[in-house]
Amino acid sequence: MKAGESEAKSHARFCKLQLIFVKLASHQKQWGGRAKSHMKKRLLISYENMISTDNLLLAWQEFAKGKKSKPDVLNFSFNLIDDILQLHDDLANKIYQHGGYKDFYITDPKLRHIHKANVRDRLIHHAVYRQLYPFFAKTFITDSYSCQIGKGTHRAVNRFKYFARQASKNHSNTCWILKCDIRKFFENIDHAVLLKIFKEYIADKDIINLLVKIISSFEARTNKGLPLGNLTSQLFVNIYMNKFDQFVKHKIKAKYYIRYADDFVFFSDDKAIIEKFLLSADEFLRNELKLELHPNKVFVKTIASGVDFLGWINFPYHTVLRTKTKRRMLNRFRKNATPESLVSYLGLLSHGNTQGLRKRILNDYWFWKN
Repeated sequence: MKAGESEAKSHARFCKLQLIFVKLASHQKQWGGRAKSHMKKRLLISYENMISTDNLLLAWQEFAKGKKSKPDVLNFSFNLIDDILQLHDDLANKIYQHGGYKDFYITDPKLRHIHKANVRDRLIHHAVYRQLYPFFAKTFITDSYSCQIGKGTHRAVNRFKYFARQASKNHSNTCWILKCDIRKFFENIDHAVLLKIFKEYIADKDIINLLVKIISSFEARTNKGLPLGNLTSQLFVNIYMNKFDQFVKHKIKAKYYIRYADDFVFFSDDKAIIEKFLLSADEFLRNELKLELHPNKVFVKTIASGVDFLGWINFPYHTVLRTKTKRRMLNRFRKNATPESLVSYLGLLSHGNTQGLRKRILNDYWFWKN
């Protein structure tokens, strides 16, 4: 090959590479991040890692905290090593089967139907959770707040106040808020949809098969429902609703949006935009996630009129505790007026305008103790 031809080909390759880099830069600018980051991440943990005796033992330590005196946990711990080795063998040989549930009701504050798996199955839930959570938590949006490390109701309420200020330009404009709730949320999680989401991230068929056994161990209706009581259910519903969160942020491009479990809110200074968000959200939930908005728990209000979110009524310049929440708190405190509960309740109340209520609790505490 002649030197001139070699130089020409090298120059052509250089120009082609430049063109590719220009396109990548354009893509990066358009979407606000590296092109590479828009490829779906895949779980790198193997089934062998998930069912390893090390992972099962660590899962046991996490599960048993605060439960060691309970009869079923105590019974399992008598032959702990043998039981864990047997569980590992069952999982390795693909003969593990999830057991049934004991059900009961609690009031917190509304009546909830809880389903409790046996200790062996709950140990599996912890083993699965501790492998899946670190991966999936990185895929969640910033403003998803339920059942995540470092999140919670207080951070969600603080973010609510911040978004109300931002959307209203520091309360100089009207701030419209759309608040929604999903009808019978846990009962209506569709098993097929959930597994389809998992398969987008997890290539290991053995992990998928284990997830199938956990998911199909409970049905509120045919192929629907997750049990209130499973640790995995908390993670699974966040993974399920992350599909909606991504739609909200990247498709309809809602700038101010917060979700806590099945409660979510949108903020805007334009009521027409809020109404469009409602139509889009309803359509996506029905068509993609097989969920429905609760007809009696969807409303559009202004921040000036007060918006109830996670037990707090939020106004432009102050936040007060919901009356039912206040009454329930006082009743619980009367039944358990300890120094620890006093500190806990005062800490909770510090997140709102509750000076009078805090004084009342302090006065009542000393009255009840003496």
